[in-house]
Amino acid sequence: MIGQLKISLGLAIVFACTSFITGGNKSSESNLKVKPLEMVKTSSTPEEVFNKMHPKRELRSAWITTFTNLDWPSSKGLTSLQQKKEFLTIVNDFQENSINAVIGQIRASSDAFYKSKLSPWSEWLTGQQGQAPDGNFDPLQFMVKECHKRNMEFHAWFNPFRAVSHVKFSSISEDHISRKKPEWFFKYGNTLYYNPGIPEVRKYICEVVKEVVQNYDIDGVHFDDYFYPYTIKGEKIPDDKQFKLYSRGCQTKDDWRRDNINLLIQEVAQTIKNEKKHVKFGVSPLAIWRNQKQDPKGSFTNSGQSSYDNLYCDTKLWIEESWVDYMAPQLYWSTSNEFANYNHLINWWTKNEYDRHLYVGHAIYKLDTKNRHSFGKEELVKQVNISREKGKVDGNIYFRAKAFVNNHQNFQKTIGESIYKYPSLIPAMNWIDSISPLNPVKLKAKIDEGKVHLSWKAPKYNSYNDSAAYYVVYRFEENETISTKFSNKILSIQKSNQFIDTTAAEDKNYKYAVTSVDRLHNESKTFAFTKVR
Repeated sequence: MIGQLKISLGLAIVFACTSFITGGNKSSESNLKVKPLEMVKTSSTPEEVFNKMHPKRELRSAWITTFTNLDWPSSKGLTSLQQKKEFLTIVNDFQENSINAVIGQIRASSDAFYKSKLSPWSEWLTGQQGQAPDGNFDPLQFMVKECHKRNMEFHAWFNPFRAVSHVKFSSISEDHISRKKPEWFFKYGNTLYYNPGIPEVRKYICEVVKEVVQNYDIDGVHFDDYFYPYTIKGEKIPDDKQFKLYSRGCQTKDDWRRDNINLLIQEVAQTIKNEKKHVKFGVSPLAIWRNQKQDPKGSFTNSGQSSYDNLYCDTKLWIEESWVDYMAPQLYWSTSNEFANYNHLINWWTKNEYDRHLYVGHAIYKLDTKNRHSFGKEELVKQVNISREKGKVDGNIYFRAKAFVNNHQNFQKTIGESIYKYPSLIPAMNWIDSISPLNPVKLKAKIDEGKVHLSWKAPKYNSYNDSAAYYVVYRFEENETISTKFSNKILSIQKSNQFIDTTAAEDKNYKYAVTSVDRLHNESKTFAFTKVR
């Protein structure tokens, strides 16, 4: 990295531009041919093969998009009761299909799906920006509560820079920040964006994130791929003035723009950790960092736009420097795509070792056969299996909720019989917390009407962070060796300290083990144990 930097809350002092080499936007014409998937040949034991096919730890998530009512609420102006019913339909469907985390959009256009002193209520709730939902309803509080009730994480999804989605048609309240601070924004196409080259803008965005982290029990802060806008032919970002004022030693405007985003990512990360260390920070970028024709370090793709050159996001740097807790590139193309092939991109993203989590974003909306780029459900299963085989992917996120609930091609049945046949725990982030809770105590079992009833007590703890947030119930047959390494031995992942085994056969003897898991998914090293005869 060129230069050094110090970050303090809301303040960045930079001695030299921190960005890397810049490159231009190239033509999308290409004669690229699909290369074979790169696999590392190893001899694996049957147990290792099983754990790759059915991992015990894997993030299984989906995005809920509120922008323009794409997923939820289904339309503007619904009552809070109607909105609640719709959300419960979505998360109940997620729960039935082994989803263990939800990424919910709470800020799409410098607005709010939560009570805020900084941002007006979203127009996608009531139809008019600034108008509060009926009955003192707080959508974010409700979403977090319902996800946690189902033992799902909730990551609050922010669009950091989009201020007004359409300058002619969007509802804009009188107290919107674009009216209070018009000098902070620039128009590009029909959209109004924050100018991240202005230090006060980055500080304000940190304050927006801080407000949510302080006031809500979220598990993560999530940014999408929209930073500087995607390039529109004939349009120019009007930031000459800001470049002259705040160049910080950057020699080119492209480097300076990347540096602005680099600073924001670090400032937001520190803001989050200063408030609550357990809250995760992740970004879901355009999957193409750079094309190989632009940079030898780039991917074997031929995309018209790249994250580095068009959105000014050096996503490769962010995960290499561990500025984020996870990266979730949007690998929305098939394994047969000529210009941006899934195989090429998964090869690129898994080529290096990272100290942070890597999740893969999947385009399940393309399971809709009406989509002109549609693919079959077998393609989805293939993509997940490829990422598992690579051994460096920690989970998957599906775009988006409506496509999930619509169950195109009956894909839910397919994944339930294959890739999601068994439940999975969210991978632990040991750099945040690596201390495991103690195992449960006083595990008891009794048989009533042919069903095995288990109950236990929570373990003691010295720090709340090390308390049991939930439990894992395992079952083994009489002659089996107890091992908590395998997902097919899990009967339940739950918050309750009681469990009823309705699938136990009356003519078999069983052994049960129960472990404790803390909020950051560290599992107790030992387990409570009981037999049933």
